[in-house]
Amino acid sequence: MIKENLKKLTVKYNGKVVGYLVEIEPSVIAFQYATSWLIDGFAISPFSLPLSNKIYKEGKYIFEGLYGVFNDSLPDGWGELLIRRMLAKKGLNYDNLSPLHKLALINSNGLGALEYEPSEGLKEEIVDFSLDELAMQANKIINGTETKVDLDKLYKLGGASGGTRPKVHLKIDNVEWIIKFKSSIDPKDIGKEEFKANELAFKCGLNVNEFKLFPSQICSGYFGAKRFDRNNNKKIHTISLAGILETSHNFFNLDYIHLFSVINQISINKQEDLLEAFKRMCFNVFYKNKDDHSKNFSFIYDEIKHGYVLSPAYDLTTTPYHLEHLMTINDKGNPTENDLLVVAKKFELPIQECQDIIKKIKTIIKENI
Repeated sequence: MIKENLKKLTVKYNGKVVGYLVEIEPSVIAFQYATSWLIDGFAISPFSLPLSNKIYKEGKYIFEGLYGVFNDSLPDGWGELLIRRMLAKKGLNYDNLSPLHKLALINSNGLGALEYEPSEGLKEEIVDFSLDELAMQANKIINGTETKVDLDKLYKLGGASGGTRPKVHLKIDNVEWIIKFKSSIDPKDIGKEEFKANELAFKCGLNVNEFKLFPSQICSGYFGAKRFDRNNNKKIHTISLAGILETSHNFFNLDYIHLFSVINQISINKQEDLLEAFKRMCFNVFYKNKDDHSKNFSFIYDEIKHGYVLSPAYDLTTTPYHLEHLMTINDKGNPTENDLLVVAKKFELPIQECQDIIKKIKTIIKENI
């Protein structure tokens, strides 16, 4: 399964060659765009990898020499746990693999649109599934009692996932969904709670992707969100705020001002996206969603408009286990309304409109919880 001395990968996007990753030495990985991509492609990381025939090799040590956009393709949390268990079954240690080996394992199954060849991953195939069965098997993984778990099935359905909660990626009636199960610290009805959070966010005027509550016989249901990085069997390039700024979402070193600054610099819907970000910031504060780290905000490349836009909102839920917001607001972990308005003023948003947004979101949340 694992080839020796894998030193080069071809990076692709919907069948087109984007460029090449080459390991020069451990933790020094170079990237160069393909000549064909320079003609009609776009910068896959707007700050770090502008379109140029330059050889880029200043990837981050925290990503073992990769740039953040490639690190975004790798799973964390649940997905990484599954890959570790799969490799352990084969007598292999995930930590001993080079970054290129890890990307080759993900191949075409990562979040976003980038694909990596040659592949060392498992071939995708349609598998029968029952959400309750998958939830119970995921629970066994979490509890360390997975002796009778179908790891192959779980890996195929969720091995490229991020986040701590178990999840699977499923295509249902030709629509691709991410469906979540409870983690060890979640209440039994976490799926219904996240569904209600998204309902509230929609009522508050946030741009929330299509979502639904999938039925269950053992709980109140499983929350599912339609994938915004997929559209009619085509992949959409996606990069997280953390990936753009070449930082880890585990560092908690960013403020919402960083999000607004990135929107200001790269969004082709700047005013619309700044107001959308303001709504999300307010919703997270008043709904007490403090798990608002830098990987929970992303940008997608719009091929029609030829530029980046803020992705739909995702991972919206209450987080009583966090004492402060993971991204500060005006340098505050527990901000006031005035801190929200300080951010609005800094980016010259219409203050009366922002005050109206605050009032609307506070009222809707108060009336529905």
